[in-house]
Amino acid sequence: MAADKTKPEILASEVVAASRLFKIESLDLRFSNGVERTYERMKPSGRHAVLVVPVTAQGDLLLVREYAAGTERYELGFPKGLVDPGETPEQAANRELKEEIGFGAKQLTPMKEVVLAPSYFSSKMTLFLAQDLYSEQLEGDEPEPLELVRWPLSQGEELISHLDFAEARSITALFLAMKQLAE
Repeated sequence: MAADKTKPEILASEVVAASRLFKIESLDLRFSNGVERTYERMKPSGRHAVLVVPVTAQGDLLLVREYAAGTERYELGFPKGLVDPGETPEQAANRELKEEIGFGAKQLTPMKEVVLAPSYFSSKMTLFLAQDLYSEQLEGDEPEPLELVRWPLSQGEELISHLDFAEARSITALFLAMKQLAE
């Protein structure tokens, strides 16, 4: 258990760079011991995200292969996206499933809320296990059709070493899903 610590005092904050999608904020902080430092972070947007591990009745994981500009290659991962204003994380998870793989889920189980690089980002993502799938397609916002990839859950350990399956959030979600399904 972490000790109660006094959070640093924010002396100043300003947006130092902005794009269509991101704002970078500079924070001048004073720690409880008097040390002052400047930190940079993505300015919190308040938008949360979801990532969903869909498992078919036949025991297959449903993944998507899509282009990732950050790595400049096609990556294999689970359906994911932002929670729209007025939407619950469960509604967003079901919408993303329908948009990205053409299935909805009658059973969505939240597994964990995660943060990517908490020193720089505040955005939270809820990881879901989706079961009892049914066919339903919604129009998504992807620039090209996503490739649907079926992977046997029984070979989940092998998926972890697959070259194209490298996103930390998808790997985390797979481990949690395998653990939950084994219980």
